Amino acid sequence: MNIYHSLDSFHRLECAVVTSGTFDGLHIGHKKILSRLKEISTQCGGESTVLTFWPHPRMVVSEDSQDLQLLSTIDEKIELFSQMGIQHLAIIPFTRAFSELSSEDFIRQILVEKIGTKKLVIGYDHRFGRNREGSFEFLQKNASAYGFEVEEIPRQDIEDLAISSSRIRHSLLSGNVDEAKYLLGRPYSITGLVVKGKQLGRTIGFPTANIQLHESYKLIPANGVYVIKAYYNGDVYQGMLNIGVRPTVDGTFRTIEANLFDFDKEIYGEDLTIELLHYLRSEQKFNGLDALIQQIKIDKQNTIAFFNNQK
Repeated sequence: MNIYHSLDSFHRLECAVVTSGTFDGLHIGHKKILSRLKEISTQCGGESTVLTFWPHPRMVVSEDSQDLQLLSTIDEKIELFSQMGIQHLAIIPFTRAFSELSSEDFIRQILVEKIGTKKLVIGYDHRFGRNREGSFEFLQKNASAYGFEVEEIPRQDIEDLAISSSRIRHSLLSGNVDEAKYLLGRPYSITGLVVKGKQLGRTIGFPTANIQLHESYKLIPANGVYVIKAYYNGDVYQGMLNIGVRPTVDGTFRTIEANLFDFDKEIYGEDLTIELLHYLRSEQKFNGLDALIQQIKIDKQNTIAFFNNQK
């Protein structure tokens, strides 16, 4: 996949088959659009091209941007587009000036002059340009004048899947990682740096990797205990993850701590990727460490049972 971090490095294509959007989470509704994009590209001998925007537009134009929680980082999106077999990915820097670009200028300056669009594929209710004034109807009206065709993925095709990034966020914030996995078409994952914590886990027989996310905007699911897979240095490990404030030991801030089975490496300062597979229980305050240890043992048994049932 060819990746362009600005339109300045993009060389106009003879036959670009294009879609555009923020694609947060790249869920199965998005994948339906991308599959159709690839299908058309094959049929007409064109090149599949995705236009996306970074930073996320709400980070630039919204007053509540500090509360924004996204399902995917830009690096995660790049990897997912690559896995989908997209040929060209143009990441357009989103600025306030860019947000003022009219829909007509977006079509003329970007889709036609810069990209070389011959066919545009969009999801239903897709909007673009200043104040999101551009619509499918606007595109249909202007497409022939600029020499390209436009196709809209019907509303029913995507709504039948009941997909939306907001629904996935709600699922994760309520701990329903099973539903999120279905809607995403893959387990929800987080990646972060392993940092030193209070190292209490190792004193009670359950050492943990304390994970610090790289991006403050990355959505962290609900507090609780999860079944996970962890990816480190090309290897995969089963384990448990606790998200929360650790009330039993009078914790005062939220942490993300992974207990990996059959793992004894020191990996401080290194990245760890976690896939959340199943929600075991909510975070609780136990009556002392002994009660906490007994519950963690039960959590481990339930985690092992989960993986055994997957075989």
